[in-house]
Parts: sequence; C-alpha cells; structure tokens
Amino acid sequence: MRFIAFRNDQGQPALGLREGDTLVDLTALGGPQSLDILLRQGEAGLQAVRELASRATERRPLTGLEYLPPVLNPAKAFAIGLNYKDHAAESNFEPPKHPVVFQRYPSSWVAHGKPLVRPHVSVQFDYEAEFVAVIGKPGRYIPKERALEHVAGYSLFNDGSVRDYQLRTNQWMLGKNFDDSGSFGPEFVTADELPPGANGLELRCRLNGDTLQSANTADMIFDVATLVAACSDAMLLQPGDIIITGTPSGVGLARTPQVWMKDGDVCEVEVEGIGVLRNPVIDEHVS
Repeated sequence: MRFIAFRNDQGQPALGLREGDTLVDLTALGGPQSLDILLRQGEAGLQAVRELASRATERRPLTGLEYLPPVLNPAKAFAIGLNYKDHAAESNFEPPKHPVVFQRYPSSWVAHGKPLVRPHVSVQFDYEAEFVAVIGKPGRYIPKERALEHVAGYSLFNDGSVRDYQLRTNQWMLGKNFDDSGSFGPEFVTADELPPGANGLELRCRLNGDTLQSANTADMIFDVATLVAACSDAMLLQPGDIIITGTPSGVGLARTPQVWMKDGDVCEVEVEGIGVLRNPVIDEHVS
C-alpha cells in the first residue's frame, strides 16, 4: 500500500491511500488523520484501512494535492552519515566501523513540492539523496535478524546540508538542521511492496534534470537491519520513528567545480519502487 499525507479542502491534515493516479481520502471515511496514528494501530489499523478503501466510492485526483511529510511528528529522526563507501572516500573519511548517527528535527524538512530554502547566511547548500526506513513496531535491543520485522515501510529524503555550518566543528547537527533545508516524501510505501530492507534499488539525485548521484541501495555499508538494531541499542524505537539511511557519492561539496543548490533550481530524489521526491529551491528572504 502507498499512503500520502496531505492537507484536505478544510486545511486539515488527512491521510490517503494512493490507487494509481487517484487517492482514497481515508480520513474523510472515518479513518486516521495521519500515518502517525495509523502506525500506532499496528496490523489491525492497516487491515481497517484496507476495508475502508475497498468500500470507497469516490476518489480524488493527485493533481493539485498539497502534500505533507509522510510522518508528521516522529518522536525520533535518526540520520546516518557516511553510509556508502564511495561517499566516505569523497568526503576524506575512512569507512566507519559503526553507524555514524546524528539527528534531524521536523522543522528542518518540508514536504514534496514545497521549496527548499537556501539560508541567506550561506551559499554552500548541498543535496543528498536518501531513502527512509519508518518504524512500525516498537522495540529495544532488537537483534539484527529480527530487525526488519520492526520496519513498516519506506519513503524518500533529501538531506539538504548547509556545508560551511556543518563542517565548522566535529558535530554536524547545526548544518543539518536549518529550517526547511531538507525534504521528506512524497509517500509512504509499505515494506511488502519492496525487497527486504529496500535492498538492491537504484537511487538517483537530479538537479535541474542533470543526474549528479547514481547508486544502488545494495552499496550501503550498513543495511537497514543493521541500522535498526544499532539505533535500538540506545533507545526504544517507537512507531513513526524514522531512520534516514545515508547518501552515496556525487554530492556538490566533493565535485570539481563544486555544485550548490540555488534559487530557481529543482532537485529530485528518486529511488526505484518508492517514487520521486521533487522540490524547488528558493533563497531565504530576510526583512
């Protein structure tokens, strides 16, 4: 199943089930208002929305839809750095022996179709194509061999990075969390629609139509199961938590000449079987 979070005609958050080029408005039929709520309901909730959708007599077109991030308020958003060997090499780091984990806050990302904002204090605004694993089943100290049982599905992420702020210190948090600098979406794809761990999928980033990143999710140093297990060692994973799994080589920082996102650009993240996350880029305007 493929779920889309959107703003309905009354301006309220709603959840829909995509069927081709149309959407079943589950919220209007009495279903959950968000994926956050649905994930907390577990398998019973998924079965309930299947039945709701099967009885639906009306569909709405995707055209003109105002998307929201798939998960509205994750309790935790883990982001993984240096998770492809070629990206670690272009960044002048040795491949890590353990997952490199930092955090992103929901204020730092926007939905599909919304503008990424290049902050006025920097011109080093970089793109990073990634996919997201979304937790559906809670757990702590999860063994790797059971970890994928805790993943409800997947989505896409552009881990937009303000490089000069990111690299000022050994801690990356500030440069990874400028308001509206990343994006998340366009939809949530349940795990049963993809290979286990979303492994073996083509991943690309395009800037103004030019492909700047091209890799396969099989190239990750730490696969999804390893990441889930590692994060659960530290914290209880809860439904709706997300793991942003890392980006391959080709980022703007490592290119010669360097490539930075700027006002008027359009950046696209695509992963085979999951979809295309597209965002325009605008400059921040400060009065």
